[in-house]
Amino acid sequence: MIRVLVTGANGQLGNTFRSIAKEYSTLNFVFTTSDDLDITNIGDLKRFFKANRFDFCVNCAAYTNVEQAEKTPEPAYAVNADGAKNVALACKEHSVILIHISTDYVFDGEKETPYTIDDKPNPINEYGKSKLLGETKIQETLKNYHIVRTSWLYSEFGKNFYKTILHKAKTEKTLYITDEQMGCPTNARNLAAFIIEELILKNKAFGMHHFTDGEAMSWYTFAKKILHENKMIKGIRLERAKDFSTFAKRPGYSVLK
Repeated sequence: MIRVLVTGANGQLGNTFRSIAKEYSTLNFVFTTSDDLDITNIGDLKRFFKANRFDFCVNCAAYTNVEQAEKTPEPAYAVNADGAKNVALACKEHSVILIHISTDYVFDGEKETPYTIDDKPNPINEYGKSKLLGETKIQETLKNYHIVRTSWLYSEFGKNFYKTILHKAKTEKTLYITDEQMGCPTNARNLAAFIIEELILKNKAFGMHHFTDGEAMSWYTFAKKILHENKMIKGIRLERAKDFSTFAKRPGYSVLK
């Protein structure tokens, strides 16, 4: 039986893996949270890998607070860069195939057509820089790996745009949503299925991958689709936000091909 370690199991994607694990009878999943396994501690990682046998490690552990990372970047780099390297080192020592999750935020958003795996990254905020550094450290450590960049992840778990819109629609009559950013919303279940079915079960070629649900849209359009999908559009005014700004710069166009 194929043994798969999933780190960061309390996050959106980790919880999604938990929810679909029983659908794959040939896989034996082991889920760890930051309380169980701190990827910033290389000693703990090596001891854990030595005590357990794994074929794959899906590294879902990440620091994802984009705004806070801009103000205090150290925790983001500790997890997203140094932590990623630690996981890569443990995988290398124990011949485990690493599947690492990255982001569209490694790009600057200046392009007007979808980003390919051959486009040169140029992150414009600390979160994106920390994730890119993590990619680089993995590539420097391992010959065989999977890095999967995704974007605008949503699910039934944790905090995400989809759930925020549903909550606001129940409490507010007018929603102000920006249309100044373009990306591809991605259902975490589809991403998890891609990782399991293509990277683990079908042994897709190692390297960099882009995975999204494929439909490019603005946050405004995504909000409209969410409201329609949940039959909540009536009685809600959806307005384009004016003077939308965040502390951290965001790529205006981060569509992944």
